[in-house]
Amino acid sequence: MAPNIPDEQWAQVIEKVGGPVEYKKIPVAKPGPGEVLVNIKYSGVCHTDLHAVNGDWPIPTKLPLVGGHEGAGIVVARGEGVTDQDCKIGEAVGVKWLNDSCLSCTFCQQADEPLCLTPKLSGYTVDGTFQQYCIASAKHVAHIPEGVPLDEISPVLCAGITVYKGLKESGARPGQTVAIVGAGGGLGSLAQQYAKAMGLNTIAIDSGDEKKTMSEKMGCDAFIDFAKSSDITKDVRAATKDGLGPHAVILVAVNEKPFQQAAEYVRPRGTVIVIGLPANAYIRAPVFESVLKMVRIQASYVGNRQDSAEAIDFFARGLIHAPFKTVDLKDLPDVYEKMHKGAIAGRYVLKMPDAE
Repeated sequence: MAPNIPDEQWAQVIEKVGGPVEYKKIPVAKPGPGEVLVNIKYSGVCHTDLHAVNGDWPIPTKLPLVGGHEGAGIVVARGEGVTDQDCKIGEAVGVKWLNDSCLSCTFCQQADEPLCLTPKLSGYTVDGTFQQYCIASAKHVAHIPEGVPLDEISPVLCAGITVYKGLKESGARPGQTVAIVGAGGGLGSLAQQYAKAMGLNTIAIDSGDEKKTMSEKMGCDAFIDFAKSSDITKDVRAATKDGLGPHAVILVAVNEKPFQQAAEYVRPRGTVIVIGLPANAYIRAPVFESVLKMVRIQASYVGNRQDSAEAIDFFARGLIHAPFKTVDLKDLPDVYEKMHKGAIAGRYVLKMPDAE
């Protein structure tokens, strides 16, 4: 039996750069060729969503805009050409940052779909998951295994996949050490989990007792409070077994300063992975020391479809237990306020209103 799909739905919408975010009813879209309509049940809130509201990035958003790109829900309608092999009605799926790509450009053909020359980005260039019903490409939705809780998997659909990809790109091997900068936030809390699941030792770098307690519960080998450290380079190196520094640094902080420090404390032949996107920030490294240490600095974007499947598999096997708090969709402005203040440990997940 086909699901009963309403004509209108509740959504969080911005009409102009800078907001405000308005909770109101909007029409439910119909899926076009190759698309599915997903009844979103839960959606994680990412710092990218706040950047989209504020217009922090050089890429313009669509307006009006429904944000969100960590949506977990159920397929309720399919457009022309979508087969059961793509998506079945009633199947649980995730709507990710990369809503769609061309699958034919040079990057898509090399499994670098996130680098597609004509991407559609959920909650940025197309409407995202802060609504009850969302359109997504049938080829790009993440397939969620049966029995996986949709609220818990939501943060994995962006934050989890992104940090898992970054850890893969770092080349760090089991038994080696990674420093995670911004360890207490949404990305960082998941990075700690994935690093442990991949057999890595972790140094958590953040500030505040709440984030320290959370990181210790996740099994970090050391926690460094950057606000209390008088010499961050010395402290990070000292936290490694041989005192040479971590084999990799995963930068998921929301401020610029850590991006200008990491190359100084990573070990020789170490790798700095840049993931976080502070507004108007620059990466800086001392040339002389970086050359002599043969430091590698590399950016990492979101994962491709295979990375997504692997990251979800880690979660489905019970290896990822990221902390999150659930609030109603209407409470999104409160989440943004906490995010702006840096007062969030872990991740916030929005629950969509029940059908009327």
